[in-house]
Amino acid sequence: MREIIFDTETTGLESKFDRIIEIGGIELMNHFPTGRSIHIYINPEDRKVHPDALAVHGITDEFLQDKPKFAEVVDEIRAFFEGARWVAHNATFDMGFINAEFARLGIESVSPEWVTDTLALARRKHPMGPNSLDALCRRYGVDNSRRDKHGALLDSELLAEVYIEMIGGRQTALGFGSASKTQASMQVDDQPMAPMQRERSLPPRLDVQALAAHEKLVQSMGDKAIWTKYRQSQ
Repeated sequence: MREIIFDTETTGLESKFDRIIEIGGIELMNHFPTGRSIHIYINPEDRKVHPDALAVHGITDEFLQDKPKFAEVVDEIRAFFEGARWVAHNATFDMGFINAEFARLGIESVSPEWVTDTLALARRKHPMGPNSLDALCRRYGVDNSRRDKHGALLDSELLAEVYIEMIGGRQTALGFGSASKTQASMQVDDQPMAPMQRERSLPPRLDVQALAAHEKLVQSMGDKAIWTKYRQSQ
């Protein structure tokens, strides 16, 4: 399963009027980072950065002046996300802006069935909270000391670590643990993954000589030996 853990920064809080000015994303394949990422700053055209938003992410109007417009990078964004689940913290906010930008260009919106909200996952797992990204980093031991301000790529990197831990940790990616734990960790937001199977069975580890030696040992134990009872039940 391919997922993109992503984040956006915007000029403000209203997707109808405000614009995306930064998008960052990290690719996961079967819950394991592939090393592929996307990071783009975007010119919001005639929309200015609200002072409250500036205090959060520190991205100024001057910095954005020479950056590409959303229409100039939309193909790159869509190509990176194609066929993947969109995973974000408080995804309603981010997807509201993504779909608003798509609508301005006449592009079909992303269906909710392709979106995972890690905030909703966190609230189900930790109903007493808190469940902000910083709080989850502390809970799962993820180092967020670099996060003095919000940034789309950095926040995506932190969220990817938190997300992997929240759904079962590295055990999920590597398939360790009991069958019940593995099955549980392979289900994310009610989207089950098919269990992995070997292309061919492993060869038997016992040869004819080993089996003969075991049979001789069982016979030497007498009729009351546990192995004898087990053999008779087969």
